[in-house]
Amino acid sequence: MTELALLKNVKPKSHISILQLIRRAGKALIALKPCFMMGPMSVAQYLEPGKFQFDMVVMDEASQIKPEDALGSIARGKQLVVVGDPKQLPPTNFFQKLAGDEDGDGDKDEESILETAQLIFPSRRLRWHYRSRHESLIAFSNRCFYKDDLVIFPSPDKKFHIRYEPVENGCFVNQKNKEEAKEIAQAVREHFQKRPDETLGVAAMSAKQRDQIEDEIEMLAKKDSPFADLLNKDEEKSKSERLFIKNLENVQGDERDVIFIFMTYGPKQPGGQEVDQNFGPINKENGWRRLNVLFTRSKKRMRVFSSMEWRNIKPKLGSGPDSGVWVLHHFLKYCKTHNLLQKTNKVGSREPDSDFEIAVMEALQREKFKCDAQVGVEGYFIDVGVKDPCKPGRYLMGIECDGAMYHSAKSVRDRDRLRQQILEGLGWTIRRIWSTDWFHDPNAEIKRIVNELNKLKTDDTTPDNDDGEI
Repeated sequence: MTELALLKNVKPKSHISILQLIRRAGKALIALKPCFMMGPMSVAQYLEPGKFQFDMVVMDEASQIKPEDALGSIARGKQLVVVGDPKQLPPTNFFQKLAGDEDGDGDKDEESILETAQLIFPSRRLRWHYRSRHESLIAFSNRCFYKDDLVIFPSPDKKFHIRYEPVENGCFVNQKNKEEAKEIAQAVREHFQKRPDETLGVAAMSAKQRDQIEDEIEMLAKKDSPFADLLNKDEEKSKSERLFIKNLENVQGDERDVIFIFMTYGPKQPGGQEVDQNFGPINKENGWRRLNVLFTRSKKRMRVFSSMEWRNIKPKLGSGPDSGVWVLHHFLKYCKTHNLLQKTNKVGSREPDSDFEIAVMEALQREKFKCDAQVGVEGYFIDVGVKDPCKPGRYLMGIECDGAMYHSAKSVRDRDRLRQQILEGLGWTIRRIWSTDWFHDPNAEIKRIVNELNKLKTDDTTPDNDDGEI
């Protein structure tokens, strides 16, 4: 039996291998399921050359695929789309070294198919940033690595969503920081107890520190059976939602609601001020790429635990964003001071975009609602943000006028559908006032908006349980 007959008659107990199934029923499989999702190695293993031809091959996370590994997939397609971020981790043989030589000089980053394709084919930037639900989570990478070119959608919550937590008596000995590992175990337990519905990821700077964290969590769970039960329940979740504990080299491609970052490095003795300037892979040529991956994993909040101050990290004179040590220094400074590379990242600090917006704001202020114009950080700004009188630091509603931001969109889909979906997904209540409706009857438009604002203000009695800053 071959092709469709084989697919219809194959029995679960027949134990036919995937390789044999694809060889004997390949045409039927493609007819039934024309889209295959496979890794480059699986393509080479299962799809016999010359017998499979796809209309298009799409390579995702291409910054981590070596050209020689990609060739087999490319040869099986008529068209090629290569997708990836050249600012993130390239292919590396970091873990092919002998155990214990993790911070040696034997590791080498290699060229990716993404870099090769960029030299040959035209490219376009995907600018809209979706992952981070608060601009403070992506603002550092946007400024440092992407030159403020990403379009970041503002959050209705103006609080800073990165918490910096110094670790007292933390010290870096034998490539591990035991005090930080103990603190992370406590923080993980607290998260599972207070926020069980939010996914969590833990990232450390080295594999040895990752192992130390896993040991500390295991020891804590042995002493605390309710915590052990929570961990077991978390294991039942899907792979993309359960707790992960990973090191710097393995975290690319993952995302969670909350990310705990442990700096690992620090003084050699408790309370010390001198920090060895060898930060392992961060000192390497592409150390800044590793950090960019690490800093962009969280969707809602980030907690950064560190045994060292940003002042303890001393970049070389004249270095910049292409130096991992320079990036680490300025990221810790940003986490603690909230200042973005010597600039304060303020929300709602721009002037109104038009007289239309000014008229809407003045009408709302007469109704005792305070407003900010042009609420946002980079790339996208909501025309009018109405402040929540019940919860300082939060916006009750965002009002869109058909101004410059509206007319700059390339399509109606961008203007009216996608942007509103993204903003509402971040927690905004978005309403639009058309200039033609305002011209004919401004009082009716303001009455409509004010009635809804009063309902939102009355109904929104949810306690602001955000554990301080985040």
